[in-house]
Amino acid sequence: MAVLGRGEGHGGISILHALGAGYGSSASISLSTRVQLRDTPVKREPEDSHGLIAAVVETWSGAGLPMPESEELHWAVRSDIPIGRGLKSSAALAVACIRALAEATKTSLEHHQIVDIASSAQLACGCSFTGSVDDSWAAVEPGWKVVDPSRPAADGVLMQGEIEGSEDWVILILNRGPREIQPDPERFQAVAGQFQQAISAVEQEQIFNAMIHNGRAVSAALGDTMGRKTCNDMGILGCRVSAISGSGPAIALLLRSSQESSIRRVRQTIEPREWEILEATFRSSEA
Repeated sequence: MAVLGRGEGHGGISILHALGAGYGSSASISLSTRVQLRDTPVKREPEDSHGLIAAVVETWSGAGLPMPESEELHWAVRSDIPIGRGLKSSAALAVACIRALAEATKTSLEHHQIVDIASSAQLACGCSFTGSVDDSWAAVEPGWKVVDPSRPAADGVLMQGEIEGSEDWVILILNRGPREIQPDPERFQAVAGQFQQAISAVEQEQIFNAMIHNGRAVSAALGDTMGRKTCNDMGILGCRVSAISGSGPAIALLLRSSQESSIRRVRQTIEPREWEILEATFRSSEA
């Protein structure tokens, strides 16, 4: 059994939800998805209910890029990003597969080309309404970007930066289980005005405030009263940010790593709810 290529893509947490804000923005985090492209079957088939991997291969081939010289292609996937929680697992998987195909075929791609292929594949298989361009950028590069999803990736980046003092922050992610409330584009558009505060905060590069306002608007669009209440409770416990990521249900909490007592209180408060708590950090170019 030969490994033809390897690839990795990272997860992210939301700054702006493209369905409500019109612009998308995500910050890249340390959780990741790693894949191996092999020429023989793997022991465990990857979890891929949308058929995203097949869509990536089809999009890759449709772009005129070379295919690996193998009669069979099989994928081994290892990930610490929960699927369907709003943590950009689809973008991470798509980017990881594209990088594996590139390694297998000795193809050199610019980052914006990877983003375009990943976004096209996500649209094609129906796992994204917008193509999740910002998510794909977070999967590829550290830091954050604000993007116009209607434009090609090379031209669509409107703002970008990194989290100041990223090494000083710890991200606690509350995994509330599988998504029960599915996003409805009409409901997001109906509360578009509530996303304006998040947009205004981003324009002033107040990224943490943007996350908070975006999370509140998302909870309104989803009708997620429990999520909104949990975010409020976590804010009282000392979190600088407590906000729903993506279309939920995961909630991202930001605390300074030096706030050991606050981190402990958060963990003790969440423990009775039996939600998994994932810990991550922001990715920066200096890491």
